[in-house]
Amino acid sequence: MIGDFLRAVSQVFDGRFTGVLLRSVGLTVALLAAVTAGAVFLTGFLPASFDLPLIGEIETPFAAARGLAIGAMLLLSAFLMFPVAALFVGLYLDRIAEAVEARHYPDQPPARPMPIGEAMRGALWFMCIVIAVNLVGLIFYLISGPLAPLIFWTVNGYLFGREYFELVALRRLQPPEMRALRRKNGFQIWLSGALMAVPLSVPIVNLVVPVIGVATYTHMYHRLSGNRPMRRA
Repeated sequence: MIGDFLRAVSQVFDGRFTGVLLRSVGLTVALLAAVTAGAVFLTGFLPASFDLPLIGEIETPFAAARGLAIGAMLLLSAFLMFPVAALFVGLYLDRIAEAVEARHYPDQPPARPMPIGEAMRGALWFMCIVIAVNLVGLIFYLISGPLAPLIFWTVNGYLFGREYFELVALRRLQPPEMRALRRKNGFQIWLSGALMAVPLSVPIVNLVVPVIGVATYTHMYHRLSGNRPMRRA
């Protein structure tokens, strides 16, 4: 399991890895910046004050709304950074898996290419699940005190491991075969996800996690299937 991760990290400077990483980071920053700009723009339509007959001008709390919108979106962006990056990485999952297999498993037959519609649905579903689960989890994070990080890593490790292992395995297995392999090796799939969930709580660093995750689970799939990586001279 550690070997899967280390092999994934050793390939992080592969051109296909960096290409996906740069695209996902760029698209993530652009999307979050656009949403922030939109929120600030909309608050500009809120009146700072209005006049009432016999009373005169009354200031509204909307005057500070623009500043609050910027602050709120910065906090929200830190929360959304990983799920949005995971969305874009999911769209390029095949490229990462193909890069891993070309370097380490060149003797394997070509995998089933994932149609763009299927990739989009899977990536959107994963993003929505991560956001929904963590919004609900905020209640538990707040009341669990020092145990909050453990709960965060446990929950997100399960989501992260299950989603990426399934997507990688489905390139080469039918759904029933994939589910059987996942159930048989559920603990190490979860544990790998939990370990990779640790840096998810660190903004910016968490943008790299989806790329490393796809590569790690590609190695894990081949190891669990009995395929050994090619020894490099």
